[in-house]
Amino acid sequence: MTPGRAQFWPAVRYGSRVSSSTPATCVLRHRLSATAAIDQRRRPVRRWESTSTSAGSVGSDKTGHIEAKPNEAILFVDNLFPLKLSSVLFWRPWETTELLRRFDSASMSFLDPISLVKRAIPESSPIKVTEILPRLKEGGAYVKFNYPATMSAAQIEDELVKSLDQNPIKPWFNPFRGIKTRLVLGRPWLEDLYRLPKTRLRIEFVPAKDSDPPPELSQESLYSLFRRYGKISDITSQPPDSKILPKFAYVDFVLVRDAIMARNCMHGFVLQEEGTKSATRLRLSFEHRVKPHHIWNWITSHPRIVIPIVAAFLAAFTVAVFDPIREFFVKIHVQKSLEFTNSKLYKWLKRQTSDILAFRKHKNDDAGLNALFKHRKDLIDSIENSLLESVNTFIVVHGPRGSGGRELVMEQVLQGRPDVLVLDCRPVVEGRGEAGTIKKLANQVGYRPVFSWTNNMSSMLDLAIQGTTGVKAGFSENLESQIVKILQTTASALKQVSLDGRKKSDKDANLTDDAYLEAHPERRPVVIIDNFLHKGDEKAIIYDKISDWAAALVQSNIAHVIFLTNDTSFSKPLSKSLPDRVFHQVTLGDLSPSVAKHFVISQLEPDKKESDEADDNLPTLTEKQRRQDLQELDECIEALGGRLTDLQVLARRLKVGQSPKKAVSDIIDQSAAEILRMFLLGGNNNNNNKGAAGEGDKKWSTEQAWYLIKELAARETLRYNEVLLSNTFASSTTPGANSAEAAIESLANAELITVKSVHGRPATIRAGKPVYQAAFASLVEDAVVRARMDLALLSELAKIEAKNIDRAETELSVLAALPSQPYQAAERVNYLLAKLQASQQKIVAYEKEMEGLKKVLAEES
Repeated sequence: MTPGRAQFWPAVRYGSRVSSSTPATCVLRHRLSATAAIDQRRRPVRRWESTSTSAGSVGSDKTGHIEAKPNEAILFVDNLFPLKLSSVLFWRPWETTELLRRFDSASMSFLDPISLVKRAIPESSPIKVTEILPRLKEGGAYVKFNYPATMSAAQIEDELVKSLDQNPIKPWFNPFRGIKTRLVLGRPWLEDLYRLPKTRLRIEFVPAKDSDPPPELSQESLYSLFRRYGKISDITSQPPDSKILPKFAYVDFVLVRDAIMARNCMHGFVLQEEGTKSATRLRLSFEHRVKPHHIWNWITSHPRIVIPIVAAFLAAFTVAVFDPIREFFVKIHVQKSLEFTNSKLYKWLKRQTSDILAFRKHKNDDAGLNALFKHRKDLIDSIENSLLESVNTFIVVHGPRGSGGRELVMEQVLQGRPDVLVLDCRPVVEGRGEAGTIKKLANQVGYRPVFSWTNNMSSMLDLAIQGTTGVKAGFSENLESQIVKILQTTASALKQVSLDGRKKSDKDANLTDDAYLEAHPERRPVVIIDNFLHKGDEKAIIYDKISDWAAALVQSNIAHVIFLTNDTSFSKPLSKSLPDRVFHQVTLGDLSPSVAKHFVISQLEPDKKESDEADDNLPTLTEKQRRQDLQELDECIEALGGRLTDLQVLARRLKVGQSPKKAVSDIIDQSAAEILRMFLLGGNNNNNNKGAAGEGDKKWSTEQAWYLIKELAARETLRYNEVLLSNTFASSTTPGANSAEAAIESLANAELITVKSVHGRPATIRAGKPVYQAAFASLVEDAVVRARMDLALLSELAKIEAKNIDRAETELSVLAALPSQPYQAAERVNYLLAKLQASQQKIVAYEKEMEGLKKVLAEES
C-alpha cells in the first residue's frame, strides 16, 4: 500500500512501519518520547501501509465486520440521523445497489441522509463510493470508497475534513453541529445489539494474535490516539492491583457524538508501542458512566444518622399537616357543629311545627325520672355547684351498676349545656389489639384522620432497620405514645373551645388565656369519662394516661372532668394523678322503699297516646287490679330493693300484666340463675370468669363464692375480718385465690358482694344488689345446689386439714430423727400431735357430712 500521512491532535505525530512478519495486518509503532514528537513535526507521517483484507465478501450478515481491499478505505460520516429518535425511526435494510443508486441520483434535499453524504464529498474528490452502510442508532453511516494509487487514504481524509470545516453541512435536526467524517483506522464491528451510545468508551487491550497479553497503554498514548475525535474530559486507567483481564481503560468524551466517532473509527485498531514485543488490538465499547452521587452515597453510608433525622422530619411533617386538621375535627365533635339537630334550620322548623307535631317522651317515663331526680336533688345541686367553682378537682360519681349515674349527669346536670365531650372507656378497652384500641379512642373524642393500620407496618420497618443497622428508626409508636398524642390533641381542641366565645370588647380582654379560663369556669367544656376502670387490670396503662390527661385539663383550667364509675378502687389511679387534691365524690345508693314505690307507680301511669296506639294483645290493667297491685307492692319492693335497673324491670313486667309477686319471683329466679352460672357452676376455668369478674385471671374460687352466698343468706351483713380469717379464704387450695383480700375485692368488682368502709377501712360485707339477698336465700333453699356446693366446700376444707396433717407429720419425722430425744422438744411434739388429732377429727366429721350430701345428690333431681 502506498504510504500516506496524517496529523494527530495535538501536535504529536506517530511513525509506523509494516511488520515484516505480518504483511496483512496494520501494525503501528508509536514513539512517545519528546524527541520523537519533535522529529515527527518536520516530516510527514505514514498513516498506514496496508489494510487487512479478507477473501470473503463484506457485510455484517456474514462476518460482522467491514473489510477493505487494496486501494479501498472506509469513512464514518457522523450526524446523519437524530440519536434521540433512533429507537422509534424505521429504517429498512436497503441493498447496497439501491443505496448507491440513490447516492448517484440524490438531490440536494436537506431531509435526505443520502444527499447529506453526497454533499459531504466534494465533486473534485478523486474517490468512488462503492458501499454505504447506515448506522441508525449511532446516527451515522459507513462509506466505503476506492481511491487512486497516486494518493493515500490519509490525504483524502485531510481534504474531506478541510472541506467540511470550510463549508459546514448542518442537518435539519441539529443546526448547531455540522456533519463530520473520519477515516476508519480499525476494523469496525457491525452489531445490532441494544447498546446505545454513551460518552464513555471502554478500551480493552487484547493481543493482535494468539500471544502473550499485551501491555496496557498509558494515558498519554490514549490521549494522543483519541483527542483528534473530540474533547476528552477524563481518562481513567485500570487500578494497578486489579486482576480483571483483559486490561482496560476508560476514555470519557464531552460529547456523545465524539465518542461515537472514536468508537467507529478506532475499534479493532492494532498498534505496537516502541519497546514492546507484542502488538495490541483496541476493542472499544460504550460504557454507562456511573455518576457520582455524593449526597446519596453519604446518606446510604450513614444510616444511624440519617434514619433518626428522617423519622424526626416525618414526625414534624405529620404534626404540621395533620394536627390542625385533627384539632378541627375534635372541636366540631365537642361543639356538635355538624349535627343537624343543632342547626338553625332545624330549630326554626321545630319552632314552626311545634303546634302541629308533638315530639315528646312518654309521660310515665318523665314522671318516673322526675321522681328519681327529685329524690337525688341534693346530689344534682352538688354537681352543678362544682361546675361553677374554679377549684381544681375531679368530680367522681360513684355507684353500683344500674344506679342511674349516667342518666343523672347527662339528663339533669348537663341538660342544655353546649360543650360536652363523653369518653366511654368500655369500647376503648374492649378494642382488639393496639390498632383497635387506638381507633376506638379516636372515635370517642372525634380524632381524625387516624392511621391505626400503619402502626403494624411501621413496626415491621423498625424491626428490619434495627436488624440491619443496629439502630431503632423510631417510625413506629407504642400504644402509650399514641394514646398520649390523641389526648394532647384533644386537650388543645378543648382549649380552643373554651376560648371561642372570647371577644376583644370584653372587660377582661387584657387577661391571658389561662387567667381568663380561671376567671370564667362556666365557659369551660365538660369532659365525662364513663365506665372508668372497666376491666381495669387488663388495660391499666389506658386508665393511667386518661387520669393524667384529666388531671392536666383540670389543673390548666381547660375543662371540668366528671368520672362515672362503679369500681370501688377508683381512688388509686386518681390519687396518682392529683396526689395533693381532694376528689369531689358523689355516691349513688339504692332508692329508699318509699321513693322506689313512687318510681314504680309513676312508671305504671297510663299514657293516653300510648294506650290508643298499644297492641291489642297487651292486657290493660283495670282499677281493681291496680289496687291489688298497690297492696302487694310494698312487700315486693322490700324484697327487690331500691336498685334502679331492677325497679325498671319490675315496672315493665307489671305493665304487661304480671302481678308484683310473680314479677319479683321471676326477677329473683333470674338473678339466682345468673349467680349460679357466673360464680358457682363456672368451675375454675379462667374463661368462665371473664363475664363475672371482668378479668382474664380468676382471683377467687367457687368455694369462696359459695361461702359468702351461704353466710349472707343466713345473715345480711358479715364482718370483713371474720371472712378473712375463715379457712376458705385464709387457706384456699385453688391456684390464684390464695390472697383473701384480693379474692374479696375481685368478688366485689364482679358485683356479687359490696364492701362497706368505715373511716377508710373495709368493715362489712353485704350482697352486691338488694335482689341478690333474696337470690342467695333461693340458692340455699335449693337442696341440690346446696348439696353440691357444700360438698365442694367440705372437700376443700378436708384438703386444708390434710395439708395441716402433712406439715405436722413432716415436723414430727424431723424431731424423731434426732439422735437423742431432748426434753425441750416434748412440748412441741405434744402440740403437733394434738394438732394432728384435731385435724383428723375434722376430716372424719367432714367425710361423714359429705356422705350425707352425696346421698342427697344421688336421690334428688
